[in-house]
Amino acid sequence: MTTYKIALLPGDGIGPEVVAEGKRALEATAERSDFAFDFVEGLIGGAALQEQGDPLPSSTLELCRSSDAVLLGAIGDPRWDTQPAEKRPERGLLGLRQSLQLYANLRPARIYPSLLAASALRSEVVDGTDLLIVRELTGGLYFGEPRSLTGNLAFNTMVYTRHEIERVARFAFETARKRRRKITSVDKANVLEVSQLWRSVVQEVAADYPDVQINHLYIDNAAMQLIRDPRQFDVILTGNLFGDILSDEAAMLTGSLGMLPSASIGNLTAVYEPVHGSAPDIAGKNCANPIATISSCAMLLQHSLGRSQEAERIDRAIAKVLATGYRTKDIATPGTTTVTTREMGELICMTIKGEQI
Repeated sequence: MTTYKIALLPGDGIGPEVVAEGKRALEATAERSDFAFDFVEGLIGGAALQEQGDPLPSSTLELCRSSDAVLLGAIGDPRWDTQPAEKRPERGLLGLRQSLQLYANLRPARIYPSLLAASALRSEVVDGTDLLIVRELTGGLYFGEPRSLTGNLAFNTMVYTRHEIERVARFAFETARKRRRKITSVDKANVLEVSQLWRSVVQEVAADYPDVQINHLYIDNAAMQLIRDPRQFDVILTGNLFGDILSDEAAMLTGSLGMLPSASIGNLTAVYEPVHGSAPDIAGKNCANPIATISSCAMLLQHSLGRSQEAERIDRAIAKVLATGYRTKDIATPGTTTVTTREMGELICMTIKGEQI
């Protein structure tokens, strides 16, 4: 029997609660399959700062490098908000992305029919939405140098190289070939030289994929179009900053940040995590939505382990539980049954195993 080593990085806030449910979902999947999991837990973010004084300890990084995949919870702790940049929990996440060369971030947003009423938009606008944001993850404004904050002056630098743009573009085009073969590249080429290079390189890559339709949008128009007609999009390809913003906007199409999974993929071990943050205001209250994390586990099975059938089993289980009327409080609507984090995880695990709920 094949045993996969999975690094668990619960992190901060609600991270430990939702990762626990993701782990249970993976275990439930393994019960009906010909493989097993070896879960090893590590520290990251505020939890790591508290224990070891480092948001990304070397032991955690080594654990990730030696694992088949990483399941991450959430990072962020208000106790560290006033600390210098190098002592903030978020540095652990940025360091992990750089160290594992995670250059492509996949953030799907699709509408479950049973959740149409939970969307911030009218059902006739969002019904049928199924898009994927491919966000470049290791370049751009978040990593560019120089950067400075001194007195009344602050600046950051947006930098992209041809290589960085080309590799994430090729990843997006290859991914689009497995979907509806349509890419929308988002930039700000009318203002930013960086975006002019971005558009030029993406167009060059497009020439190698004549079977994939390509069009370009400025970020402001793309943000508007995502609300006006989200069904027009298949794969959205964009840079680090713009992708960060658009993916959170896409979350409101689905009803909640608690619904959106993500995968960060590169040359080494891939990392899977919910799009939402650590939500310290609800940490420990057993009310967080674990579906984004459980959906991230489906992506883990699909992309890192090549277990498509098992990934689909998790996706079907989520859809069935939602169709039956169970909701965590963030997506609850009149007539539905509100459940806790733990209860939602249990319902999904029971469905994965074929049990009645």
